[in-house]
Amino acid sequence: MRYAMAPRRSQLRFRRVLLKLSGEAFINRQNGSCLDFAVLDSMAQQIVRAHRSGAQIAIVTGGGNIFRGVPGLECGIDRATGDAMGMLATVINSLALQSILERRGLPTRVMTAIQMPAVAEPFIRRRAIRHLEKGRVVIFGAGTGNPFFTTDTAAALRASEIEADVLLKATKVDGIYTDDPLRNRAAQRLTHLTYQEALERRLRIMDAAAFSLCAENGIPIIVFDFFRPGELIRAIRGEPVGTLVDGHPESTSARTREVRNGN
Repeated sequence: MRYAMAPRRSQLRFRRVLLKLSGEAFINRQNGSCLDFAVLDSMAQQIVRAHRSGAQIAIVTGGGNIFRGVPGLECGIDRATGDAMGMLATVINSLALQSILERRGLPTRVMTAIQMPAVAEPFIRRRAIRHLEKGRVVIFGAGTGNPFFTTDTAAALRASEIEADVLLKATKVDGIYTDDPLRNRAAQRLTHLTYQEALERRLRIMDAAAFSLCAENGIPIIVFDFFRPGELIRAIRGEPVGTLVDGHPESTSARTREVRNGN
């Protein structure tokens, strides 16, 4: 049974959001299968809650759990072909996520940059926005439709095209750190960065093209732990979550917070 969305927009800082999900998040770590349906169901729970709050939600999925173009070079697959294979992998993830969301009663549409009308709609900007306005979750597959561009860049592009209020980069850590927090217990979490600082530091959390696109269009980026219960809805409400990347500088002392030491 489908439910009626009851918007409570006064509680939301960001009404239209673009959620970027890494393909690696779909992996079943225990048996190595490329799709973990328990993880998909956990993702769906958070997305349903955010949708019920009144947010318009668009999603870009990665495909790294199935295939990546760059490693394919080692097997003799040229980069353009490998990237095309990776784009098809994102469509598999998009369809899987769509099925889980619809099982929970959410109306969804999958739109792809590569035309495949038997399984998804072609990406048309105005149609995507109309779906969002009608309360449908829109899942963008096949990246940008072009080789040599990451799905992070696709997320920044789609966020710009649909005029999203924020790009939410879902990860398994609670923000951007000064070093790898799994290897360095003295690493500090950065609570805030400017686009320029993110580019200068060459942070691997997103590629330079994605940061630049968001900077040009004034779209803030929030990097957060998607697998911490309730974190997605807190980010949409504007509560302090993860690391914020935007165009507003602030003092260095206000940007870092020590972690891994109990503080």
